[in-house]
Amino acid sequence: MAVKVVTDSTCDLPKDIVRALGITVVPLRVHFGEATYRDGVDITPSVFFSKLASASVLPTTSQPSAGEFTAAYQALARETDEILSIHISAKLSGTCNSALVGRQVVEGSCRIEIIDSLQASMGLGLIVIAAARAAQAGQSLDQMANVVRGLIPRTYLMGSVESLEYLHKGGRIGKASVLLGSLLGIKPIIGCHDGEAQALGRERTRAKAMARLVKLVEEHRPIDELAVLDSNTPSDAEDLADRLSALFPRERMVCSRFGPVLGTYLGPGALGVAFIESER
Repeated sequence: MAVKVVTDSTCDLPKDIVRALGITVVPLRVHFGEATYRDGVDITPSVFFSKLASASVLPTTSQPSAGEFTAAYQALARETDEILSIHISAKLSGTCNSALVGRQVVEGSCRIEIIDSLQASMGLGLIVIAAARAAQAGQSLDQMANVVRGLIPRTYLMGSVESLEYLHKGGRIGKASVLLGSLLGIKPIIGCHDGEAQALGRERTRAKAMARLVKLVEEHRPIDELAVLDSNTPSDAEDLADRLSALFPRERMVCSRFGPVLGTYLGPGALGVAFIESER
C-alpha cells in the first residue's frame, strides 16, 4: 500500500495539485469576531481579503484540534498502514503538537511519522509536493521521511509585505521585529527559514521590493522547485513570475495565493516566492 501524505491548510497548495497528488489537508481556522471559518473550506482567499479590508478588528487563527487529526488518520488508516504528516513550523503554530496528540489514538493500527517543516505557506507546500511524488513513486515511509528532512534546510520562503502591522499584532513577528521602526512607505522584505519570520531588508517602492526578491532568489541558484504567491494582487504575481523565468522555467513554477491563515499575518498586498535550493 502506498504511503499517504497529510499536511495542513497553511501549505497554500492549489486544489488541483492536492487532488492530483492525493494529499490530505487538515484545515486551520480563521475567526472574524464570533464567526469561524475553516481555512480553504468555508472561506477562499478572495473572500477573506475582502472581509479583511472591512474588518474593524483583525481576525485571529487557531490550529486544528487533536481530534481532527485523529479523524484524518483513522480515515486514511482504512487505506494504508503508513502515513507521513508534514506541518507548519512549530515556532509559528501549535499544529504539529495537535498532530502528535492526534496520532496517539491511531498508534498500533497505522504507523504515522510527523515532521515539522520549519516552514509555512508554499515553503511547506513544495516539501509536501515532493513527499507526495515520492509516495506515488512507491517509496517507503522511511525513504520519504529522509527526503523531507533533506529538503527542509534547502527550503526558503521570502516575501514583500505592505506593512508589518499584521505580523506584529498577530504575535508572529519573530526576528523581523528589527524592521518595526521602518519609516512609513517602506516595503519590508521578510523570509521564513529555520522556522520563524526573519528580516531580509527593506525597499522604498513595490517595484524595488520585487526586484529584491528576484535578486534573493538568484543568490540561491541553482533551484529545484519554485512557487510564486500573492495575497490579492495577481497581476503583480504574474509580473514576478515573468521576471523569475530568467532563473527558473516558467512552465514549472507553481502559482498560488496566500490563504486566510497566512493572510491574517501578512495582510493585503503581500507578494512572495518559495523555493528549494538544489543540493550542493
